[in-house]
Amino acid sequence: MHPQPYHLRRCLALAAALASATCGTAHAQGTAGYPSRPVTLIVPTAAAGGTDTIARLFADALGKAMKQPFVVDNRPGANGIIGVDSVAKAPADGYRLLFTYAATMAVNPSLYRKLPYDPLRDFVPIAQIGRGGNLLLVRKDLPVKTLQEFVSYAKAHPDTLNYCSWGLGSGGHLTMESLKKQAGITMTHIPYKGSSPCVQDIMGGQVDAGFGDTSSTVELVKAGRVKALAHSSSGRLPSLPEVPSMTEAGYPFKNYSWYGIFAPAKTPPAIVARLNEQVLRALRDPALIQRMRELNFSDLPLTTPEQFTQTLRQDLDDWSQLVKETGVQLD
Repeated sequence: MHPQPYHLRRCLALAAALASATCGTAHAQGTAGYPSRPVTLIVPTAAAGGTDTIARLFADALGKAMKQPFVVDNRPGANGIIGVDSVAKAPADGYRLLFTYAATMAVNPSLYRKLPYDPLRDFVPIAQIGRGGNLLLVRKDLPVKTLQEFVSYAKAHPDTLNYCSWGLGSGGHLTMESLKKQAGITMTHIPYKGSSPCVQDIMGGQVDAGFGDTSSTVELVKAGRVKALAHSSSGRLPSLPEVPSMTEAGYPFKNYSWYGIFAPAKTPPAIVARLNEQVLRALRDPALIQRMRELNFSDLPLTTPEQFTQTLRQDLDDWSQLVKETGVQLD
């Protein structure tokens, strides 16, 4: 091929530079003006549960701070897979985000042989929201007051107790299976499609036991509608100081839960940074901190996207080990 004339090469170079500058300006304007319309916050659970409650708090805070509505869209089903996958396949423009709980991102990859999304490949973490655990609840007329008494009762009545969770392979399922394995007890698992109906049936006496999120169950415990025997986090809850952790009660558990906000992979870094900034600002707000403490979240880490990514990587390893120990596997 013959070399291009100098003037032609110069024209081409100028055209390329102009195109690059124009695209860069348009990209900068697009992220600087974000959000310019309502943002959808997908929550992969039914309404009224703990995830939904916390999601709506942050949707309200982000909407006020960013001057556009953040609209919660509940997409429950398949252990969170339906809602999570809908965001994995969404445009990476910051207008469809995911507000989810730890199990959908840290447990499902080990639990399912085929999963339509990969938490590290298909998402960019924005910010972690809270860190804690769940309450082990029993129906109020079950004749036990402590976790040790519950284990003794289960051993004295083999295969007669049942427990519910918010789905096969959910945190509530795996945590109870871990307890069963450590304590050497047997119970029948009844999977539900959400935490709220599970807790409702424990209150109604149709189910003997189950784990429930702290944000929606503490008041039920205080009202005497269910009994709380232990908590799966590392310490005691300020609102229920008499309830020990599972580890204190003699059945160690270290796989803590959290909530978090994610965006589809390849979302512009400027949008991710802006969202992280606003989430952290909300987590510093005294009114929101007080509300989170009322919902029993005393551990509120302020994480960068990179720090949250490291937490996710570690949790993927930890939950993978628990899945192997319990032998739970889903198609």
